[in-house]
Amino acid sequence: MTQAVRHDSMRARNLELVLGEVSRRGPLTRAALAELTGLTKSTVSKLVGDLLDAGFLAETGPARAGERGRPGVEVVLSGARVASLGLEINVDYLAVCLLDLAREVRFSERRERDNRGSRPEEVLGELQNLAQTALDAAAAHRLTVAGAVLAVSGPVGDGVLFSAPNLGWAGVRVADLLHLPVPVTVDNEANLGALGELWFGAGPADFLFVSGEVGIGAGLVVDSALFRGAHGLAGELGHVVVSPTGPRCRCGAAGCLETYAGQEALLEAAGVASVADLLSALDAGARSATRAAAAAGEALGLALASAVNLLDLDHVVLGGVFAPLFPWLAPAAEGVLAARLGRLRGSVPTLAPSTVGGAAATLGAAGRTVHHVLADPGPFLNRAEAT
Repeated sequence: MTQAVRHDSMRARNLELVLGEVSRRGPLTRAALAELTGLTKSTVSKLVGDLLDAGFLAETGPARAGERGRPGVEVVLSGARVASLGLEINVDYLAVCLLDLAREVRFSERRERDNRGSRPEEVLGELQNLAQTALDAAAAHRLTVAGAVLAVSGPVGDGVLFSAPNLGWAGVRVADLLHLPVPVTVDNEANLGALGELWFGAGPADFLFVSGEVGIGAGLVVDSALFRGAHGLAGELGHVVVSPTGPRCRCGAAGCLETYAGQEALLEAAGVASVADLLSALDAGARSATRAAAAAGEALGLALASAVNLLDLDHVVLGGVFAPLFPWLAPAAEGVLAARLGRLRGSVPTLAPSTVGGAAATLGAAGRTVHHVLADPGPFLNRAEAT
């Protein structure tokens, strides 16, 4: 029995090695995999054969049956068999993304919906219908869905959404209200947005991702890994106080960043009804819009200056609605950063817009399951072979 456990553990580790190298380096021959992993050619041939049979890998050239070990044929990750589901509940929309193992989006949809004041059961019911549409798409593609991750706009721990002031929710076990035929885990939207930028965008190895929506969150990536803090609650940038005498925030405090730079605050200050209207007004040079964007940029700069002083950051990525608003927000934010950090640090962090835009959180959510499969393919390999 002990020997069998050791063998299973060794096989799982070797599968991870092979998949990891193919994932990181692109097309590789079996000989190259043997050299990179330190495994014997026969072991690599057997592992690659199993992964080909299960649909995790595909050969880039024609291969004749029974010639798994034939050298010179490269293998790549295959999106033909396994997929993952990314879900998101934000204040004013629901979203879903179906991602295959090769990181290709097979289905995505976003539904505009004002979720403020709605009962969790009502919102989760509509999200479940949206998720089922994605699962039906997976079935049509003959994809096995390994799991789902749900992004929510608030701090999360042990599957509980502790507080979402902009939704009016507190202490909600959101995953328990989703009845899907796959395992569902829950994480903070900004954290998953940071992972989406890291894996699918242009995020460097160390950066702060700022998600600008109705609420403002942040995800910190250190050495290409998400930093969660002692209780998994790091990144509540929207509730950093930028003016103690400022407007009352939904969280109960006063002068939070959200009350100056959140989506609603921006629209109200600019006198427009939507982000599209705000962008049109900014393009036209409307004074109220440019003033609103500059004020939001200054407030954002103040909050970021505190984060940079504390964390010694070199890169900040602005996501959500901050990405399309970047040309008008960034100059004011950079001015504040230069004034507050220039002498102390001798430099200011680089600000950049997100390259994946509003899809960052759902991509990060779906990508997390993909990374889980690549890191421990054994259980999913058995499921894929059974289908």
